[in-house]
Amino acid sequence: MREVEAARITEEVARLCMEANFELEDDVQNALEKAYEAEESPAGKEVLRQILENSEIARSEKIPMCQDTGLAVVFVEIGQDVHITGGDFETAINEGVKNGYTDGYLRKSALADPIRGGNTGDNTPAVIHLNMVPGDKLKLWVVPKGGGSENMSCIAMMKPADGVEGIKKFVVENINAAGGNPCPPIIVGIGIGGTFERCAQLAKKSLLREIGSVHPDPFYADLEKELFGLVNDLGIGPMGLGGRTTALAVHIEVAPRHIASFPVSMNINCHAARHKYIEL
Repeated sequence: MREVEAARITEEVARLCMEANFELEDDVQNALEKAYEAEESPAGKEVLRQILENSEIARSEKIPMCQDTGLAVVFVEIGQDVHITGGDFETAINEGVKNGYTDGYLRKSALADPIRGGNTGDNTPAVIHLNMVPGDKLKLWVVPKGGGSENMSCIAMMKPADGVEGIKKFVVENINAAGGNPCPPIIVGIGIGGTFERCAQLAKKSLLREIGSVHPDPFYADLEKELFGLVNDLGIGPMGLGGRTTALAVHIEVAPRHIASFPVSMNINCHAARHKYIEL
């Protein structure tokens, strides 16, 4: 049994909340730089130049790259041999979010009641996805999820007979309808299978994959590649102003499904694709 102090979790979550909003991960930064070099549209190229400049200012001055600093989403993998000491696990995470958003002067966007409103004042509670695995490690991904890209999410309970062509139609039609609203270039996360709620979680978790990574199953790797081409052929371009760079990547995650169900979901990251990771 390995012990992890709740206070350490709070400390690290606070740091990750701030760093995620200040610094893009290298894979996202590199993808944006490559997109800038390859973009043929003058307007699209200029938008990408401004995005890269904004990223550098945020990184160097430790300020948010976007005014929407998101609702805090935390993915957790906890080993079954880990014991949390000195406090409650979820409280430790929420305390970290509270400290990070307060100390980092990050915008608090959490409403206490979805209809009647009332800001919680500290961007808590976080949305926590917990998965218990073998071992004695604790892994945390902090993912600030802004409203613009999140609002373009969608899910369909398709017919099993819709198959691959139905998936392609679902993705292309919904991204085309979204246009510039999710602040492209985007990263497209697609969940296939599972149940209604599992499918949506898969789509969001797929966004944690490194840009440039390939699905381990060649069938889905080919589908990712095909969808990537179809999305960029739409010509939406950076910030919807036209160009070849609508998406930086398409990632798919799948799960077994009920024989009578065929859930498919899509979750999008904007160009400020923020996430930070630590293993404790």
